[in-house]
Amino acid sequence: MPYEFDAKQGRGVGSVIRISERFPGLSLVVVEVMTERTPPSRKTWKTRGPQRLLILESYAIGFETRAVNGQTNAQVYIDYQLPCALPGRWLGLLFAGFYARLCVFCMLDDARSHFLAGAEPLAMA
Repeated sequence: MPYEFDAKQGRGVGSVIRISERFPGLSLVVVEVMTERTPPSRKTWKTRGPQRLLILESYAIGFETRAVNGQTNAQVYIDYQLPCALPGRWLGLLFAGFYARLCVFCMLDDARSHFLAGAEPLAMA
């Protein structure tokens, strides 16, 4: 999905990131705002305003890293709300857990790649 960034380029509190994708007969749009950033250990985002998603109404997502026994421990979370209206509610009940896990694993994989590219090894808890 293509990302659009504001002047802060997704690197500061209050920064806005817009993610959109078009499929035949379907347009998905997500607007996120960064709510916390403490480099390099913590970052959080949450959706802002109404979203155009299939299986989630809104979400907050973030990560925290910390040193543990000479390694880096990463913790990633996502809190989400299911859509109220049908059929999104049904789709959310079926697929939101899978999608949330996929988002978390992608963030952990990005973190692992970052650390392996030149920093330190990343231990997943």
